[in-house]
Amino acid sequence: MELLKSAILEKGKVLPGDVLKVDCFLNHQIDIQLLSKMGKYVYDNFSDCRVDRILTVEASGIAFACLTAQFFCCPVVFAKKSKTSNVPGDCYMATVKSYTHGNVNDIIVSKDYIKAGENVLIMDDFLAHGEAANGLVSIVKSAGAKVVGVVAAIEKGYQKGGDELRAKGYNVMSLAIIDSMDLSGIKFREN
Repeated sequence: MELLKSAILEKGKVLPGDVLKVDCFLNHQIDIQLLSKMGKYVYDNFSDCRVDRILTVEASGIAFACLTAQFFCCPVVFAKKSKTSNVPGDCYMATVKSYTHGNVNDIIVSKDYIKAGENVLIMDDFLAHGEAANGLVSIVKSAGAKVVGVVAAIEKGYQKGGDELRAKGYNVMSLAIIDSMDLSGIKFREN
């Protein structure tokens, strides 16, 4: 998606440690108009699927998922990274390593919010090694639901998580795929 690529080039910052800082529009401060256009783009590419709900992981994927869900007219469920007193004991769980934060989380989703037979679209802000996406896929499968697609705003194509999901047969769509980045610049994969 050219609009997202332009925003990355204009506002994003490549930091040491293979970090792309896009928090000024994607995952800290939210550019509602941009994310809404991104959501419409996702809808246009998945409108032939019946999407019963969108699943993401807290917290950075929530805004993108919500602004996409408005087009599908479906709820958004986000996997929590910690169990709280208002989450019932009956949950689906997956263990996910976060390369950004350098830790491991057990993500959980109440069994009330994903049902067998439902079509689920998985979304997140980034797809790199695929840990979060694979954890969410595991939760959907545990529920007896179907993954209709995995969507990322930005994929770090050189880290192979997206390629591995595609090799497993999942319909993976990333709005911008980065083939390489360093302090001198960003190279996007051509469509």
